[in-house]
Parts: sequence; C-alpha cells; structure tokens
Amino acid sequence: MESILWIPVAFAASAAWLYILSINLPEHTGSQRSALKFPRNFDDLTALASLLQEYKSDNLQYVMLLFCSAYLFKQTFAIPGSFFMNVLGGALFGTWRAFLMACVLTASGATFCYLLSWCFGKSYIEKFFPDKVQFMQKKVTDNMDSLFFFLLFLRLFPMSPNWFLNMVSPVLDVPIHMFFLSVFIGLMPYNFICVQTGSMLFEITSLDRIFTKEITLKMFGIAMVALLPGLLINKFKEGRLKTE
Repeated sequence: MESILWIPVAFAASAAWLYILSINLPEHTGSQRSALKFPRNFDDLTALASLLQEYKSDNLQYVMLLFCSAYLFKQTFAIPGSFFMNVLGGALFGTWRAFLMACVLTASGATFCYLLSWCFGKSYIEKFFPDKVQFMQKKVTDNMDSLFFFLLFLRLFPMSPNWFLNMVSPVLDVPIHMFFLSVFIGLMPYNFICVQTGSMLFEITSLDRIFTKEITLKMFGIAMVALLPGLLINKFKEGRLKTE
C-alpha cells in the first residue's frame, strides 16, 4: 500500500549519504569543511568552486562522486538550484564533460522523482492538484499518437514547472523510457547554457556580469544552436501536437 511517509525516509537516507561524504573529505581540505554547502548565491558558488578546484587534480573521483550525489539529491526531491549545480559543474569539469554529466544527472534525478511519485505519491498528486492533473491528462490523451514529441515539447517549451512534470508523469501513465529520453534531450539547451556559463565563472565578479553584450551574444548563439533540434521537431510536428 502506498504511503507518503516513505518519501521523508528516502530523503533522510539521501541526506545522510551526503553528510557522510562531507565529513570524509580528503585530509588536506579538512580545515575548510564548513565551506562545503549548497550554493545559494554567487559568493557561495565561487567559494565552493574554488574549494573543490583546489584538490580536484588529486581527488577527481571523490569530487565527481560528491557532485553527482548532490545533483541527484536536488533533482530527486525537486529542490531548486539546478542552475547553480550546472554552473558549478561547468567550472569544475569544463563545458563538454559537465554538459554530458548534467544531461545524464538531470534525466536520472527526474526519473528517481518519477519513481518516488509512482511508488508513494500518485494518490496525493491527484488529491492536491486535481485541476492540473486533469489538464495534463487531456493533453496526453490528445497527443497519444505522438506522445514522445509532446513530452519533448513540454521540456523545450514548458507549460508547467519541470518538478511538477516529474511528479505528475506516472499519474498520467507516461512510459518511463519516454520520460527519461524526453528529459535528457529536452533540457539539453538549458543545461548547455548553464555549464557554458560555469566555464567562465572565474572570469566574472557577479552573476550580473554574465549578461554583458559580448557574453549575451555568445549565449544567444549557443541557445540557437542548442534549440535547433527542438525548433525542427516543433516545425515538423506542429500539425499533430495539440498544445493550445
């Protein structure tokens, strides 16, 4: 029988795993452990990136494990902050490696969120969001003959927040393989722009500096290239996707 109480149990177990990682940092960083926390602003982000960058060369596997665990934790439990994690990934691992990691982690974390909802939260989603569930159910039914492209459309041009799409998808009986692929592909533009920003993190003094004329033009070009597959899909499927 489904019980929502298993969700805080899973949350506590995941938080405990992150705590274990945080208290077992490599020896030479022990004096700075208090700086290890989720970034919430630019100063937190640069401090954490600098801290992890210091010993990444000697402890790359540990840094990757810590980063992946923290990223999955946020995605699984729909905790805001994916932008900061993507930017951090770009700063630590470079654009292309971080981009691949972000795509895999985003899709995996969203799928874990899907599974939590499917196992323990379906009835609660229907109870507390009846109108939204009914709206999304109609859209899924209307687009059943091209469901994957509709799911991809929702990620590229969202009607609802990603966290809600993750939780409501099992209620709508969206197949898990379609769900995973739609998240993996659909959030590529967002992930790429974020990690590209991260690769320039140590060259800027605040997040406001990201949007200088030169960098904005660069970001615009990247966005156009990254969004091209979605725009083509929308063009070829516009007669079939019922998104109004």
